[in-house]
Amino acid sequence: MRGEGRLELAGELGFADAPAIWRAMGDATAGLGPPRDAAPVGPARGGVEPARVPALVIDLGRATRIDGAIVALVVAVRARLLARGVRCHITTGSEQLRALVHLYRGDESPRPPEIRPRERGLARLGSAVDRALGQARELIAFAGELIAAIGAVLRRPDRLSWRDLPGLIVRAGTDGIPIVLVLNFLIGFVMAYQAARQLALFGANIYAADLVGLSVPRELAPLMTAIIIVGRSGAAYAAELGTMGVSDEIDALRTMGFAPVPYLVVPRVLALVVVAPLLTLLGDVVGVVGGIIVGHASLDITPAGFLAELRTAVEASDVWTGLCKSVAFGAAIGLIGCQHGLATRGAASGVGRGTTSTVVTCLFAIVVIDTVFTIVFRRLGV
Repeated sequence: MRGEGRLELAGELGFADAPAIWRAMGDATAGLGPPRDAAPVGPARGGVEPARVPALVIDLGRATRIDGAIVALVVAVRARLLARGVRCHITTGSEQLRALVHLYRGDESPRPPEIRPRERGLARLGSAVDRALGQARELIAFAGELIAAIGAVLRRPDRLSWRDLPGLIVRAGTDGIPIVLVLNFLIGFVMAYQAARQLALFGANIYAADLVGLSVPRELAPLMTAIIIVGRSGAAYAAELGTMGVSDEIDALRTMGFAPVPYLVVPRVLALVVVAPLLTLLGDVVGVVGGIIVGHASLDITPAGFLAELRTAVEASDVWTGLCKSVAFGAAIGLIGCQHGLATRGAASGVGRGTTSTVVTCLFAIVVIDTVFTIVFRRLGV
């Protein structure tokens, strides 16, 4: 939008918008300044008199999100206008964007942060709610971008970085097998051990198999495995992508024409979707083994008797419902970890905050997803 010496860029400006922005800025500035040696930014229009504008302001204050590639494009337009004798100035609306313009050698230098008065009472609550809603909006928008990227990968599989997928699966799955086995074994052991005394009082020792066989595959194994994945993979994804962001590697990928979501996010989410149910299945097995050991040691239940009771109590639906939950958990962890990583701003402290926020958000999302699945399965009679 061009007014009296002002050019405004508003909304979400991504790498895909670069050609349209370049053409629009070229058309808007084609008649500015006397002709110089520098080539015009856009197609010159014949018969247009140079505009009598002593200076031009390129306003980025209304941009809600802007990529480094777009900032580099704006700075390049400003340089060409300066070469044509037009005084041009770039204005921004945030400290982060101001620092980004300065990074690309624009005309704004970073300013010291303003000291804001400390909020109290309801103001702090309102600010916290506003931040939470903003994060939810960003996460939903990122989920839509991820779905679009998956559709693009399905149409053109060569867009996916297949070479990275085996390594990601090994890091998220194979390297995590020992701790998954130990934790789920202890969960099954503790469940049976806690119930042993009460069951023995009523002569219902055999029902320890029912307790372990139903609780571990349906709830405990998926939840415990997901928590381990959050601590290992979710936090790692946020730290990796956050470090790439603050070191400008993400902007470099965009500049080279690589969209970060198909290239970096889709393989990581796909790796967790594949790994989570497999780890959960291993957790089911070792959890039952822990129950068998307690049954044999404390309840006088033979392993054969424990397994026989297990076959009568546990159905196939009890196992696959837990596996369905684990797939959703893996997708949510990958989505949240990558989104927080790409949204990281600042230096090392920003990466630390993004990683911490990833773990907290993932744990909250796991509980919410588990609640939704439980209600849905109950309604369906599963």
